[in-house]
Order: sequence, then structure tokens, then C-alpha cells
Amino acid sequence: MEYLKFAIDYGIIGLLFAMSIVSLGLFVERVFFYKSLELSHYKTKKSLEIALSNHLTTIATITSNAPYIGLLGTVLAIMLTFMNMSEQSIETSKIMSSLALALKTTAIGLVVAILSMVFNNILVRYSERFLAVFDEEV
Repeated sequence: MEYLKFAIDYGIIGLLFAMSIVSLGLFVERVFFYKSLELSHYKTKKSLEIALSNHLTTIATITSNAPYIGLLGTVLAIMLTFMNMSEQSIETSKIMSSLALALKTTAIGLVVAILSMVFNNILVRYSERFLAVFDEEV
């Protein structure tokens, strides 16, 4: 049982933390890229679009999968709580605190997803703006 608690605390939360770092890193990289972008270097709209959308899929994937990973941690923690309840007699207060702690992975997953969604929406808006300016210049 202890390995499952360890996997939840360090594995799931660690994975969510790594996903948030990747998302933030890609966001910062894209912002710096957009700030230094010269539209005159691109001959076609398609080549500009490819350059603008680089890494956006990764951020969108993190956005869509973070809640599921958090939910996985919650399900595993609730299973662990039920297994502990079946093996020994536990006070109600301990059960409630275990279930409350089980929800922490879902909460962290939602925070990662929300932040990644904000990052993705900002970057998509930058991309749309650059493409509109490129259309006007051509």
C-alpha cells in the first residue's frame, strides 16, 4: 500500500509539476520568438503559419491531459483509502482527511490545465494577429 501512496504523492504530482514546467517553458520560448519575429523573412503564409504554431500542440496536449492525470491520482488515492478501510477499523475523521487529500491531485491537474489553456490562448491570439498582418502586407 505504501508504494501506491508514494506513486500518488511523487509520481502523479511530479508528473503534473513537470507538465507545468514544460508548458511554462514553451510559453516563454514562444513569447520571445513572437517578440523577435520579422514577417519579411517569410515568403509564404504557410511557412509563417508553421513557424507560429510550433509547440502549440504540446501546450494544448498538456491542457487536455492534465485534468485526467490529476483524476487518475484521485482515483488511486480513493482506492488506497478504501483498501485501508477494509483492512483495519479507521475513525471517520481519518477517512475524511484521506479523501480530502485524495482530491489534491485533481486540484493540481486543474490548475495546470487552466494555466496551460491561458498560455495556449494567448499564443494562438498572437499567431492570428501575425497572420492577419502578413495578409495585409501581401
